[in-house]
Amino acid sequence: MYYKVAARAMYAGTTWILKNTFSRFGLEVTFVDGSNVEEYRKAIKANTKVLYGETPANPLMGILDLEAFGQLGASNPGIVTVVDSTFASPYLQQPIKHGIDIVIHSCTKYMGGHSDLTAGCVSFRDQEHYRRTYKESKSIGTLALSPFDAFLLHRGLKTLNIRMEKHSSNALAAAQFLESHPKVTRVNYPGLPSNSGHETAKKQMKHFGGMISFEVAGGVEAGTQLAEATKVFVLAVSLGGVDSLIEHPASMTHRSAVRTTEDQTSADITEGLLRLSVGIEDVDELKADLAQALDKVTVQ
Repeated sequence: MYYKVAARAMYAGTTWILKNTFSRFGLEVTFVDGSNVEEYRKAIKANTKVLYGETPANPLMGILDLEAFGQLGASNPGIVTVVDSTFASPYLQQPIKHGIDIVIHSCTKYMGGHSDLTAGCVSFRDQEHYRRTYKESKSIGTLALSPFDAFLLHRGLKTLNIRMEKHSSNALAAAQFLESHPKVTRVNYPGLPSNSGHETAKKQMKHFGGMISFEVAGGVEAGTQLAEATKVFVLAVSLGGVDSLIEHPASMTHRSAVRTTEDQTSADITEGLLRLSVGIEDVDELKADLAQALDKVTVQ
């Protein structure tokens, strides 16, 4: 049996596969705090093959120290480090430069940038991992991307740098606004100096990205009121497009990962948590939309 160490709070689809699919193939997984390299270190066993992380992590924006994570993998022969860097995009962060073996992106998100394609990519630090993955993928038929989707992705990549600059500046302004609002009890955004991952993010990211999560006083009822009151922020899943989105992780994107109270407590994904994918609209319109929606929250 092979052994894998992964983050507790991350993309729900990954969590579901690790818990429900890979176990049938003899893969054992331990979930740890995805921003704490020391927890990864302590979880390593003799048969550990993969250390898997996300940074920034979905949906709490936890930051993993890529340099330390890469060094941990390098100091343990036979272990491969894998990082999902979707929330940062290749423009804001390049994990391979920090010694990570394999980096994955959902190209559906920022790299496509317009919410109109489904694609993904894998990057490798060395030829060996590339050749092995290429052969396996080719054998099971997962390499094909339709010509039109390839065209859409190529189009999106042409404006990635411009869009990520705007996503990041808008998100920072929105996070600062939310942090100062009396009805907001917690803001998760690595661009805020108050965030526990801020200093690490400064070392490894060009800017801090367009994703925010936060909690409002009043829990799920207040969160529902807010999410249903926004006008510019559309209530919908997905992320990374030019349009701003708001969603409720516990009942939407992460529903499959936090089915029980124990799951919610372990992953720190509460009923009152909301996630924003901040688009490239006028920043004053975005802040005004959040302000008017917060004004409509009556539950305290």
